[in-house]
Amino acid sequence: MKKMKTILQIAETGIVAVVRADSASEAIDISNACIEGGIKTIEVTYTTPDVDLAIKELVKLYKEQSDVVVGAGTVLDETTARLAILAGSEFIVSPAFDRSVAKLCNLYRVPYMPGCLTIGEMKEALTYGADVIKLFPGSVVSPDYVKAVKAPLPQADIMPTGGVSLDNIGEWLQSGCIAVGVGGNLVNAAKKDGNYQKVIQLAKQYVNKVQEARNQK
Repeated sequence: MKKMKTILQIAETGIVAVVRADSASEAIDISNACIEGGIKTIEVTYTTPDVDLAIKELVKLYKEQSDVVVGAGTVLDETTARLAILAGSEFIVSPAFDRSVAKLCNLYRVPYMPGCLTIGEMKEALTYGADVIKLFPGSVVSPDYVKAVKAPLPQADIMPTGGVSLDNIGEWLQSGCIAVGVGGNLVNAAKKDGNYQKVIQLAKQYVNKVQEARNQK
């Protein structure tokens, strides 16, 4: 049941904030800013030093807020996936599909979101129980690509990541995506000069864009 609630929360929020930071403390601060701005689904990547500490702290901070979901990104192997789950990650995201990670996530009933680009990659990921297909890198395709993919694979829940911006988020969602992943376009203001207020403002704008896109459907 918890797995289904996590997937539904990702779909309801419509945005996953992809947090790549230079330290655990920076990842926590960026995540807090995203959440304050209304993006309550957070993916902290394993390129962040001491990322386990960041995930544990965020899970602790928001344990009373059921609408806040914290997951792990850039999970390349089964060992990392297990460490992420032990730290409290509620979903696992990978830049590419991995069978061993899929099996582990299925065992522990944690949503798995592997990166795929081609129909063949998506088909294999779905066969192994992937819950959401991370269309990656989204910057090399377009929202029309999602429409084309969903013709033969209407059952695929797709989340483009990479290249999603305030200018095109509406197009992605209207093409049939369950959600979008947003990284640098959202969090770089904090990474460059510590402007967390700017991150809060951007998060609010992204949330508004999601509502606009859904109201136009």
